[in-house]
Amino acid sequence: MAEPFYITTAIHYPNGKPHIGHAYEMIAADAIARFQRQAGRDVRFQTGTDEHGLKMVQTARDRGISVRALADEMSSYFSVMADRLNISCDRFIRTVEPEHYRASQAIWQAMADAGDLYPDRYEGWYSVRDEAFYEEKELVEGESGEKLSPQGTPVTWTAEETWFFRLSKYQKPLLDHYAENPDFIRPESRRNEVLRFVEGGLTDLSVSRTSFDWGVPVPGADGHVMYVWVDALTNYLTGTGYPDQSDLSRYWPADLHVIGKDIVRFHAVYWPAFLMSAKIALPRQVFGHGFVLNRGEKMSKSVGNVVDPLALADAFGVDPLRYFLLRDIAWGQDGSYSPRAIALRANADLANSFGNLAQRTLAFIAKNLDGALPQTGQGDPADRELLATIAAANDEFLRLFADQSLNGAIEAWMRGVFACNQYIDTQAPWALRKTDPDRMHAVLGTLVRAIRLLAITILPVIPNSAAALLDQIGAEARDHAALGDGNWYERLAASGFRIAPPVPIFPRLDLPDEEEA
Repeated sequence: MAEPFYITTAIHYPNGKPHIGHAYEMIAADAIARFQRQAGRDVRFQTGTDEHGLKMVQTARDRGISVRALADEMSSYFSVMADRLNISCDRFIRTVEPEHYRASQAIWQAMADAGDLYPDRYEGWYSVRDEAFYEEKELVEGESGEKLSPQGTPVTWTAEETWFFRLSKYQKPLLDHYAENPDFIRPESRRNEVLRFVEGGLTDLSVSRTSFDWGVPVPGADGHVMYVWVDALTNYLTGTGYPDQSDLSRYWPADLHVIGKDIVRFHAVYWPAFLMSAKIALPRQVFGHGFVLNRGEKMSKSVGNVVDPLALADAFGVDPLRYFLLRDIAWGQDGSYSPRAIALRANADLANSFGNLAQRTLAFIAKNLDGALPQTGQGDPADRELLATIAAANDEFLRLFADQSLNGAIEAWMRGVFACNQYIDTQAPWALRKTDPDRMHAVLGTLVRAIRLLAITILPVIPNSAAALLDQIGAEARDHAALGDGNWYERLAASGFRIAPPVPIFPRLDLPDEEEA
């Protein structure tokens, strides 16, 4: 039986429509999930929406609709985006689902049974936008002297009856876990932030609200709903069927939580503490990626630079957008985009380099060999050197992608593409057609082999385009094991397969003006 691999994104808060940051997180997690499937893992990939909390109540009130109607509407925008961006999730979870209520109440009861929940009165600072409580020492001063959260969001003084979780009890267990599992939080910069926070001391955490009723009811405490982060974080367990054990025992602990850097604390401090209390294993890794900036600026509704990711997908294509985000933004760091930058990258790497390589090779075979796969022909050391270069580039891609150096892996892949283009320009099969047909066959056969290897390798990043190219050359096996299959070409040739005149897969994109959104 294949080894399981459970990967999740954060569940997205749908009080507004999706932006490019949501798309980036989904695309990156999807690429990792596809890569692990190619590696032969039994992948479970989950994303979804976090639909409870005060922000949803306020937004619904402002619009004059029910909170559930707002949740249904806004969640649909995220599920549509997932479909449009070819996100291969096994489950799109919503926190309004009955199964999620059951899981949330089960982990609450487990924490209560551990003696880690107690009633008291909370008085302190709360950010509605962050759905988070902050201590006085964490606040920063705004331009007008107002108090703001560490994220720069407004805070209000809140006082209400609440249940508390004994977070302070878990300071040492958390620090011990970080020390024993140095890769639990990545990248290193996020790990250091969390270490400083926990080493500074933990205070018990308010985990219920009585000022509104839109949320998971607290068992045995009328009028209380769960603090949104207890509810939200539990979605990762809900996806395994918790509290039932059948899928939980197979897929938990999660292998990877992919989240934004602004919610690392909730995933790397609160979540493991809740799990420790409930006596449930901790996830293996939390990865906090950076922000996607619009021409170097953080996206903001007030600034007016928030762009619909589906508009970008419509303008440039889904795979070119996916490729740009994973190629040009270093995984774990902030990165910037613009419509012009997307088009430039797609044209340079996909249209001019990889796409042109495939198009002129396959079109030449379709026209001059009637689509038949090239024969063995007259080999040359240059053929073996190219395939060795491709193999090395692909091996480097596999190594780096497995370690989540996503953009570094794509750079390694491009070295293979560049080598192929240099080879075809040097060997010039169009000239060999008249002067040395045997050599032409060998060159074209080498190129078909190389293109297949490159297409299989890049499949997690540009799945539709790579699949279409592999279809054109009749390559059915597309997992990592297929990269080592040295006899596929002979089997395909013996079957009588012919390459049809290819349709260009990577058309050149028009370059938008810098001012265009």
